[in-house]
Formats: sequence, C-alpha cells, structure tokens
Amino acid sequence: MDSFAKARAAADALAARFSAAPLVMGVLNVTPDSFSDGGRFVAADAALNHGLAMAADGADIIDIGAESTRPGFVPVGADEEWARLEPILAPLFARLDLPVSVDTTKAFVARKALALGAAMVNDVSGLRADPAMAEVAAESGAALVVMHHCKGIDPARDIVADMFAFFDETLVLAQSAGVMRGKIVLDPGVGFGKTLRQNLQAIDACGALHEEYGLPVLIGASRKSFIGALTGAPVEDRLAGTLAAHLRAFSRGATIFRVHDVAEHVQALKIWSEIERA
Repeated sequence: MDSFAKARAAADALAARFSAAPLVMGVLNVTPDSFSDGGRFVAADAALNHGLAMAADGADIIDIGAESTRPGFVPVGADEEWARLEPILAPLFARLDLPVSVDTTKAFVARKALALGAAMVNDVSGLRADPAMAEVAAESGAALVVMHHCKGIDPARDIVADMFAFFDETLVLAQSAGVMRGKIVLDPGVGFGKTLRQNLQAIDACGALHEEYGLPVLIGASRKSFIGALTGAPVEDRLAGTLAAHLRAFSRGATIFRVHDVAEHVQALKIWSEIERA
C-alpha cells in the first residue's frame, strides 16, 4: 500500500488551485514560544478549534507548526516536534476538509505528517536544514514551500539578487531529488535575515520572482516586526499593517498569503480582486 496516497491526492488537488489566486493560509502554531500566539494552541482541543474556526472564516490551507522560527528561538529535536504535532493532526484531518501544510525543516517530521495525509511541507530553510527533505517531498508527491533566508543580516546585500541565487540553487536541489516543479512554491522570507529595507524590498520582489521562475509566490508578513518598526504597533495591533503589506504583495504577484487573521484577509483580497476584475 502506498503510505503517501492521501498526501499525493491532496497535494495534486492543492497544486491545481495555485493559479486560482488568491489562497489564504491560516497559521496554527502549536508551540509554547511563537512570537505572536505562543502557547495559545498547544492543547489539542484548542488547536483543533482554532483550525476549524479558520476554516469557517474562509481559509484555503491550514499551516501547522510545532517549532518556533522567531528570532532567538530555541530549536527542538525531531521527536519533540513530532510529539507536539501528532495528537493534533489526526483529529484535524478527521474534522477538516482543507489541505494541511506542515511547517517543519525536518524530513523525519515531514514524512510522518505526510503519511497521515498532509498535503504540503513548508520548509523555512529552503531545503538547507535537512538534506533528506527534498527526497521526502519527491517520494510523497507533496506540495513544497521553499523559503529564502539569510544566515546573517548585511545591509549592503542586494536582497533580490540574493533571492535569485538562493532559489536557483534550491530548484536544482529539488529537481535532482525528483520534486515536481509544478508543486513548488517560493517564499521571499520576510523577517528572515533581512534589514527593514530589505524586508520591504522582498515584499515588492514577488512579481520579479514569479516572472523569473513561473512559480507561485507565498508571502508571510503577518504581524512581523518590520510593521512594528515602522508604526510602533505591538504584535496584537498589526493587522492594518499586515493587510497593507499583503495587498501590495498581491498587486506584485504573490498568490498565497500566510496569515493569522483569516477572515480579514479573505475579505480584503476578495474586494481587491473584484475591483481588478471590474
């Protein structure tokens, strides 16, 4: 029996929707130390209820993560990460009629989640943290988000040129492992090793990335620190800034939006789309 049959079918259906922009990806953090909602959804019941609420609000994808990637985060081992995820995934799949993305850099965790039926792996390392991740994505037929990041902040860095070089290498790694190109999504990595100016440039570069590679672009600027740096708003009051950043990214070619506030994004993106069509 093919242990990845559910994952492959879900990934195929999801990839077929990549061109039906926009898609809203709701964030479900089951970590005690996430920068925005750490600890709120660690319990399985709370996580399930939040996932169902985001689905009711119009989310197209639920992205669940069990290891924080905020600045200064404390890494956890693969066994601990899976121990956080496993009690939540089964009831989530049983109750949720939406594709689920697993936010992990570990092939061990990705493999187990995909075997249960996850459709997508969201790898913030861009296939750099675990050499086996590309092979797992290829074997399972999963959709794959690869994110650009810089190991250190360098104000002199040409961030767009750096993204092109990074994704050139990433796509070679994916292709060599047998990952289907049509299932790959690019993420410019807002907030990962970038200055304030570089974060703004990364948002504006969504169009350049799509034009260069012909692949869907995911943007995840939700509640991030650059909004606070520009506005002085605390994390819980950054919805307006998030919407502004995401609508700009949408106008520049982003098609998938990783967000904490699902209902507000569904409404804003719908109105923007209707105006464009009119």
